[in-house]
Amino acid sequence: MSRTPVLTLLAASLVCAGAHAATPGNDPAALTKIRDTAMRSDWAYQRLADMTDLIGPRLSGSAGEAAAVNQVADAMRKLGAKVTLQPVKVPHWVRGTETAELVDYKGRPAGVTQKVVLTALGGSGATPEAGLSAPLIVVRSLEELQARAAEVKGRIVLFDVPFDQSMADRGLAGQAYGQVVKFRGGGTKMAADLGAAAVLVSSAGGANFRLPHTGSSGLQDGARIPAAAVAVEDALLMARLAARGPLSMKLTLTPKTLPDADSFNVIADFPGTDKADEIVIVSGHLDSWDLGTGANDDGAGVVSAMAVVETLKKLDFTPRRTIRVIAWANEENGTRGARTYAEANRTLAPKHFAAIETDNGSGRPFGMRHSAPYEAGKSFAPLQATLETMGAAALQRSDVLGTGDLSGLEQLGVPCFSPLIDSSDYFNYHHTAADTLDKVNPDNLKRHVALLSGYTWYLANMDAPLGRWNAPVKQ
Repeated sequence: MSRTPVLTLLAASLVCAGAHAATPGNDPAALTKIRDTAMRSDWAYQRLADMTDLIGPRLSGSAGEAAAVNQVADAMRKLGAKVTLQPVKVPHWVRGTETAELVDYKGRPAGVTQKVVLTALGGSGATPEAGLSAPLIVVRSLEELQARAAEVKGRIVLFDVPFDQSMADRGLAGQAYGQVVKFRGGGTKMAADLGAAAVLVSSAGGANFRLPHTGSSGLQDGARIPAAAVAVEDALLMARLAARGPLSMKLTLTPKTLPDADSFNVIADFPGTDKADEIVIVSGHLDSWDLGTGANDDGAGVVSAMAVVETLKKLDFTPRRTIRVIAWANEENGTRGARTYAEANRTLAPKHFAAIETDNGSGRPFGMRHSAPYEAGKSFAPLQATLETMGAAALQRSDVLGTGDLSGLEQLGVPCFSPLIDSSDYFNYHHTAADTLDKVNPDNLKRHVALLSGYTWYLANMDAPLGRWNAPVKQ
């Protein structure tokens, strides 16, 4: 596999661009063949099984992540894609011991302590090896924490704000997540700045089977206090006990932040023909958290993107524009892969026709969201008609798509796309030990491949310019 610079990749791939005649781009017959071929293939599911069962967790800097780089690169080379590994320096954070117990509270019988189920947040600092014991205070908003600033120093702070599953059930899972994840980020930093001994958050997710959800904290070098997510049931217990009177915890977390490690974005090009110098990206992120095997986040996404090439190769379809599959490094705790790519391709951004990322789990897809100009939405009617039979014809526009790995490209003017997915149960497994292959419905994964293949092909063959993304005008 090549490790040549990304900026030379496109020119090198143009040499073989004329190997096949391009199929007439966006006629209904071609779109139907793409959809039906994707729906008959289990290639993506087999690649996901390889990733999750043979490798497992893929946290940045780990042996699992390095193995996944090689696995994805090898799979794309076997499809005939031009593979380049773009070097990325990634954080290397390692989880250690994580235990906690409530050691004092009003009404506690002599000799009784209560275990608290938790998991360290990414970037967490460490307690002493023997742990730390401190009083615990419970808050329910950033404003309450600020108002109680005088109480914080030397104490453990718990943000008791549960995930709203009823919102997720109504199709608003992303919004429900947004309401609580701010405490894992900004809340942990605020507690550290106010002198907290440690900070806990109620897990940012549903299910409530006493299953903690990890994720990145907002902690930075110089202020890495111990930080953990607690199971929702344990957060509720601590809130009830705190309402009775003073409460104390013994907490032991021993993670380590090691020097940055070497990793790679895996970039695989399927060269185009008459418009081969223009690029359509289809992507997912390669890394995962270390508790589960990252089947939903984002194994399903990255194998679906990979399967676009497998679908088109099976049909012997060659696009007009170059299709670029990217398996991003380090989305979970830094987005350094995406930032590295955007910076390296800053001057080539006008040649990036569009970019797709899927990172919302493996639930049933029902359409696509995009940030292209308003008038561009009318161009997709033939594709929407083809996708209608699988219930995936919806098309929504957002001023800012804001997906983690595409934000940098979007800010450079690249129109971005992200699947609309039924995420009602996604956050039950998100960032937990339960994010495993058995949670992925093989038929839904085929639908993901069909959706991505259809949109990638359609974008790669459009006659008219799609237009550029523009920052929304502030009112």
